Amino acid sequence: MPPRGAVPSPPSPAGRRPARSASPVPLLVADGTAALLGALTLTGTQLRPLPSALLLAASLLLRPHHARPPVPGILDELPAICRRTAVAWLALAALVAAYRPDDALSTRTLLVGFAVQAAASCALRGTVHARWRAALLRNPHTALVIGPAVTAQHVAAAVLRHPWCGVRPVGIVAERQDGAGGLPVLTTGEEVERAVVQNSVRAVLAVHPSVRAQQGPLLSALTERGCVVWELDADSPSYATKDRLAGFSCSRLERTTTPRGSVGKRALDILVSATLLLLVSPLLLVCAVTLRISDGPGVVFRQERIGKDGKPFTLLKFRTHRPVDEHEAATRWSVADDHEMRGFCRMLRRTSLDELLQLWNVLRGDMSLVGPRPERPYFVAQFSEAHPGYAARHRMRTGVTGLAQIHGLRGDTSIEDRFRFDNVYIDNWSLWQDVCILLRTAATLMRPTGS
Repeated sequence: MPPRGAVPSPPSPAGRRPARSASPVPLLVADGTAALLGALTLTGTQLRPLPSALLLAASLLLRPHHARPPVPGILDELPAICRRTAVAWLALAALVAAYRPDDALSTRTLLVGFAVQAAASCALRGTVHARWRAALLRNPHTALVIGPAVTAQHVAAAVLRHPWCGVRPVGIVAERQDGAGGLPVLTTGEEVERAVVQNSVRAVLAVHPSVRAQQGPLLSALTERGCVVWELDADSPSYATKDRLAGFSCSRLERTTTPRGSVGKRALDILVSATLLLLVSPLLLVCAVTLRISDGPGVVFRQERIGKDGKPFTLLKFRTHRPVDEHEAATRWSVADDHEMRGFCRMLRRTSLDELLQLWNVLRGDMSLVGPRPERPYFVAQFSEAHPGYAARHRMRTGVTGLAQIHGLRGDTSIEDRFRFDNVYIDNWSLWQDVCILLRTAATLMRPTGS
């Protein structure tokens, strides 16, 4: 298995469709039916059609989702159902009161409608979940467990003791046999391919943090075969995660490395970078002219960095240091404390003004405003070898700032801490998190501490 060689992605056998997650239609029907039942409690037939449509739309937009496995119990979803139902009814009451004050909904109508819809939603969603749970018990998702053989056998045995999880491990993928009993250990690409085809494998459990980096080609190949990949950390589980599998915290790895909402992220990048470039263009001109006068020609510094999916790109900065040669430029870690650096150059680095040209990288699509900071190929190779989880940070486009930077991880700080914050950012990405990081970065720039 990798790293000795990547496992190819064989073509799917004829007649075998990739595994798909459960259709959302039953839950849509359940939530829509519950909203309509709640709307029946409204008084005044002349008001019923429009409020019913508004309530239905709000309920479907706010409906709770879930990731599988395992199928959640109705008590697990009850707080979310009540919270979103209350929001839908309060929004409806506010709209009716604003546009038809004479027909404003009474407190009794709100309470009765909320109770009816919440109860109906719980009952109907509970029925859907029960049917899914019964189907998984009859026909569980066959799975391969990837990781160190001893750890993988331990996780597989635990999952097999809990059949209601809906997952049935059928083999272990490891670099070498461990000599212990349990499920068969697969050590070659041919064995993995045979197991996937013969057992119609539909899920993959990666049970060690290093699996994502070390077995990336294998995970990609299995994902292309239609397998759903779940990441479990059996050695040091995180108790903050919501999803559980046989007591292990787990998170689903998406088929694509691009996060949901990437269109919105790119739109934010274009809007903010273009606006900032227009606003700071006079400042950029002043910096360029001052740098040219004080330190000679060669104002812009270009350097190769590693971006999304390991692809190189040329990063732009104001030149604050003249390396002796290309080797020093590629391998010297930091020049922040270089005593030979001129005063104006030192000021540019201390205030991070030398980074402003990276807004052009953002506008061009090489980088994002928020993401893991890009590094040079020399250090990427070193850090990837020393820290197995480092390579996983290249799942997303690199950024001008990031979660690690706003926590003080700039310059000569812990690489392990940096990539851990970067991976946490990627795993929990949201557009609002990007906005918060940008605001905190702007606040940090008001009190510069150096790079």
